[in-house]
Amino acid sequence: MQGEMDFKTAIQERVKLLEGVSVDEIKKICDEIPLMDGAEETIKTLKDKGYKLAIISGSFDIIADSIKEQLGMDFAFSNTLINEDGKLTGEVTGPLVEGNKADVLKDLVEEEGISLEECAAIGDGANDISMIEAVSLGIAFNAKPALKEIAKENVEGKDLSKILPLFEDSDDEAEKVEEAEVEPIEEAEKVEEAEVEPVEEEKEPTEAELAIAEIEENCTSVIDKKNELERLLSSISDEREKYNQDAKKYREERDKLNNSLKENLNQAIDYRDKRNKINEEVEQNKKLRDKTNEELKKMEWSSGRRDRIKIENEIKKIDKIIETRVLDIKKENKLVKDANDLRKKLMAIEEDESVQAEAQKLKAISEEHHHKVVELSEQAQEYHEKMLEYFRNTDEIRSKADEAHKNFLSSKNNASAKHEDFKTVLGEIHKVNKELGGMRSKKRESENKSSKKKDAEEKEKAEEIFRRFKEGEKVSTEDILLLQKHHIV
Repeated sequence: MQGEMDFKTAIQERVKLLEGVSVDEIKKICDEIPLMDGAEETIKTLKDKGYKLAIISGSFDIIADSIKEQLGMDFAFSNTLINEDGKLTGEVTGPLVEGNKADVLKDLVEEEGISLEECAAIGDGANDISMIEAVSLGIAFNAKPALKEIAKENVEGKDLSKILPLFEDSDDEAEKVEEAEVEPIEEAEKVEEAEVEPVEEEKEPTEAELAIAEIEENCTSVIDKKNELERLLSSISDEREKYNQDAKKYREERDKLNNSLKENLNQAIDYRDKRNKINEEVEQNKKLRDKTNEELKKMEWSSGRRDRIKIENEIKKIDKIIETRVLDIKKENKLVKDANDLRKKLMAIEEDESVQAEAQKLKAISEEHHHKVVELSEQAQEYHEKMLEYFRNTDEIRSKADEAHKNFLSSKNNASAKHEDFKTVLGEIHKVNKELGGMRSKKRESENKSSKKKDAEEKEKAEEIFRRFKEGEKVSTEDILLLQKHHIV
C-alpha cells in the first residue's frame, strides 16, 4: 500500500499466509467487519443524485460482494480466494491480480457508454494510483503519501461523508448551466433582434495562461518519463517473475531428487543389512560344518580306520615297486611275502559298525551345512549386487540434485538482483509522481487564479452590459447568457 512493491507480488505473498484457513472462518470475520462512519449516508446520497457506484477492490469477492449487497451498490470487482473442500489453498485469482484498477474502470465505463472524464474515484493506497489518475475527480481518502501526491483532492478523517461536498460543487455547477439554459429573461420585451457582434481579435495569452501552458508542457515531459519508467518496471517485473519461476522449478526438482536420493539410500542400506544378516548365517553354517568335519575325522581315526588306511598305502607302495622295477628273484619274493603279510593283517582289522553309522550321520550333517553355506552365499551375493546398484543410483541422483540446487541459487540470486532493480526504478517513479503532483498542484493554483480573474472580468463586463441594457441599449444572446451566468438577470 506504500507503493514499495508491486501489487501482484504483495497479494500473492499475503494470500499464502491464509493457506488452510476455512472459508467459514473468513465469512464469519467478514460479517464482523464494521462499515466506516458515514458510509451508508454517503452511498445513499450519491445514489439519490443519480450516480452509479462500483467497488473496485484488490481484496476478495467474499467481502466485496457482501458490501455491495449491504449498501445497494451497482457493481463489485475484486479477486477470488481459491479453496478446495472448504479450505483456502493459499492461491488467488482475479482481474486485480494481473491487471490494475484503471483497466477494470476503463472496461466498465466502456460498457456503460460514458467517459472517464465523467467519473470520480476514491482510494487510499498506491494500488489506487492508476485509477485516481484516470478520472477527472480523484480523491485520496486517509491515504498513503504515494497517493496523496497525485490525487486532485485529499480528505482526512474517519467519516466517509466528508467527501460529499466535493460532489455538491459539481452538482451546483451543473444546476447553474441548466438554469442558464431554461431561465426566462426578464424584460424580454426590451430585447430586439440580436446584433451580430464583430469577431474579436485574437488576444495575447495572459501570464497565467502562459504559466499553465508551460506547466502542461513540463507535465507532458514528466509523464513521458514516468511512462518509460513504468515500461522498464514492467520489463524488470517480468524478468524477476521468470527468475522466480525458474527458482521455484529448480527448487521443486532439487527437493524431488533429494527425496529420491533418500529413498535410494534407504533401499541400499536395507539391502546391505540383509546381506550382512545372511553373511552371519553363512559364517554360522561354516562353523557348524567345520566342527562336524573335525568330529568326523576324529571318529574315523579312533575306529581303526587310520591303521587300515596306513596298511593299504604300504601295500600299494610294494605293488608299485614290483610292477615298475627290475628285481632279482630273492628281493622280489621278499616283497611279495611282505605284501601278503600286510594283506593278512589288513583282513584282521575290523571297523566298528556303530562308529561307521555315526560317521555317516556326521557326514550328512556336514553336507547339509555346506549346502546352506552355498545357498546363503548366493543369496548374500544377490543382495550385495542390489546394494551396489542403489549406491550407484544414489551417486547419480546426488549429482543431479547438486546441479538443481546450483541452478536454484543462481535463479534466486538473479531474482533478488532484479528485485533490487525493481525497487530502484519504483523509487524513481515515486520521485516522478511527487514531481508530477507538485506540477498539477501548481497548475490547479494557476487555473484557479486565472478562473477567478476571468470571472471577475466577465462579471465586470456583465455589469457594464446590464447598465447599458437598463439605459435601453440592445444586447446580444451572448450578452444575455453572460448576464444569466453571473445572476444579474
